[in-house]
Amino acid sequence: MKITKTISTYWKIQIIGWSTASLYWGFQAFFSGNFIWKIGIADLILDVSIGILLTHLYRNFVLKKEWNKLNLKTLIPKIIIGVLILSVIYTVLIAGKLYLVRLFILKSNSLPFILFFKSIKLQIFITGTRLMAIWVLAYHLYHYSRLELQTEKENARLSVILKEAQLNNLSAQLNPHFFFNSLNNIKFLVLENPHAARRAIDLLSDLLRNSLNSNIEKLIPLSDEINLVKDYLELEKIRFEERLQIKIETNEDELTHLILPFSIQTLVENAVKHGIEKRKNGGFIAIKIELENNFMKITVQNSGKLSKEIKDSGIGIKNLKERLLLQYNGNAFFEIKEMDNETVLATILIPSK
Repeated sequence: MKITKTISTYWKIQIIGWSTASLYWGFQAFFSGNFIWKIGIADLILDVSIGILLTHLYRNFVLKKEWNKLNLKTLIPKIIIGVLILSVIYTVLIAGKLYLVRLFILKSNSLPFILFFKSIKLQIFITGTRLMAIWVLAYHLYHYSRLELQTEKENARLSVILKEAQLNNLSAQLNPHFFFNSLNNIKFLVLENPHAARRAIDLLSDLLRNSLNSNIEKLIPLSDEINLVKDYLELEKIRFEERLQIKIETNEDELTHLILPFSIQTLVENAVKHGIEKRKNGGFIAIKIELENNFMKITVQNSGKLSKEIKDSGIGIKNLKERLLLQYNGNAFFEIKEMDNETVLATILIPSK
């Protein structure tokens, strides 16, 4: 099998960047009329080599000392010192390069190296400081931006994990609450109507099966939630008989929309427990689902009165509010209020897209 090696982005940028800088100086010399090809080629090779050598050594030092993990306040003084040190070394190396290239190619250099160095050191130091500052700042800005991006990704990931944990915890709270109430209903039927109790146990089995399947996903089709509600209401109808009237309005187009499991069920259960159950003559529960302005509107209306305690601190209602907030990032709406004709109206609005 043939193995191909590719040059990393870092080395591509190094080679292209320093080659571009050296070629720029070469073109300046070429158009000035004082260009010598041998010196130009030697300068190109050595300039690129010196630039890459110094910056690569700096990079290795930074990685070893883990400067890329420092905050800006701590990092900036270190960057300034690093640029100054790199500029001094760059000045010495470039001056030596210029002196030796001209000595070996032109075969003449009337000045000793010390005098030659003194005559050009300031110009080279300024150039070196500019180049090293650009490289060092670009390097650290790149890593700083990557660190910020990584931090944002980690924060987003932690937020998702936290949200999932919260939703799972809320679901874990909801199921025992729901089934406790269902078992309580069956307890009444066992003594009053054994035949109805057997049917109620069958319904509870279906409810248990559906709820376990629902918990596999965070969202379920509306049709699954409606089936769950119908089974639950049939179970309650066995107990209340003519004291409970039920009406469910929806259409086929809406049944495929995804909603939170136990969202409608929670409102229906709340309507039975705090509405129908407390009224001697029972009452009605009306469920209506419709699309309205890019939202799915779910309403559950029932006979009864709304106490402040249930509105503000009921387990099911509080649970539902938290799940809606977490799942839809604040884009869902929930309201429960008492109407003038001794009925309670609960409304959920969730984005339909």
